[in-house]
Amino acid sequence: MTTRVGFIGLGNIGKPMAVNVATAGFDLMVYDVRQEPLQELAALGAKVARSAQDIGAHGDVIEVVVVDDAQVEAVTLAEGGVLTSARPGSVIAIHSTVHPKTVRKIAERARARGVGVIDAPVSGGERGAQQKTLCYMVGGEKSLFDKCSPVFATSGAHIFHLGDLGAGAIAKLAHNLIVYVNMLAASEGMRLGEKAGLDVKTLQDVVRVSAGQSRVADNWLQQRTLKETYTAGPEALRQLIYKDLRLALELGHDLGLSLPGAALAQQLIDRVLEISP
Repeated sequence: MTTRVGFIGLGNIGKPMAVNVATAGFDLMVYDVRQEPLQELAALGAKVARSAQDIGAHGDVIEVVVVDDAQVEAVTLAEGGVLTSARPGSVIAIHSTVHPKTVRKIAERARARGVGVIDAPVSGGERGAQQKTLCYMVGGEKSLFDKCSPVFATSGAHIFHLGDLGAGAIAKLAHNLIVYVNMLAASEGMRLGEKAGLDVKTLQDVVRVSAGQSRVADNWLQQRTLKETYTAGPEALRQLIYKDLRLALELGHDLGLSLPGAALAQQLIDRVLEISP
């Protein structure tokens, strides 16, 4: 029997992930607050849900790709959410970047209904989803990981099972901290060279084959236009990055670990994104 997949959140990354699920032949139902991506998925054969509750009733595997902890809790725990109707034996896969305690809170509530939860945040962005090269960082029971893996494989080239529930969320926060601090370094270096008269494309080529090489620097010219292509606009992107770094700092505080680089990157988000001088 074909695995039934429910999918909530059709933004920059969620929509191409859902497209991949649909074109792979899964029985897919999608939900988003915007009509345009719903229509695009319907044209590919996906069913369109009226609510998160519809998704819960449909899915054997339920994928959640929304913005933050509050939205994840709203579509899973709130009245009319996924857990209102999810069937025993189904699995909720949380792809959003959230605090591990949020994943554990949802899992505790889901367990009472016989529903499994794993945290499975992704890295690779919109392009990675489109090219099916995403990296999945997964925490939770191995049996649940195995059940979801064929669905994840529709978009993922690298799928890691990292351990117990919350391990994926922790890996994603650590990963994003590295990315955003790297973005700060690349931004300052590129701005210095440009201000002094260097061609940015040439400087990017130099860095690519030198000790300062990184994926962020390799793609700097594309990275600096991200604010213009992000579905919800520059301010939403700024808020997203601020949220990710806030979560990393909160986790560091919980662990008694100082993270000054993350704090500095958070303070300078506008400069990194070139939203302000």
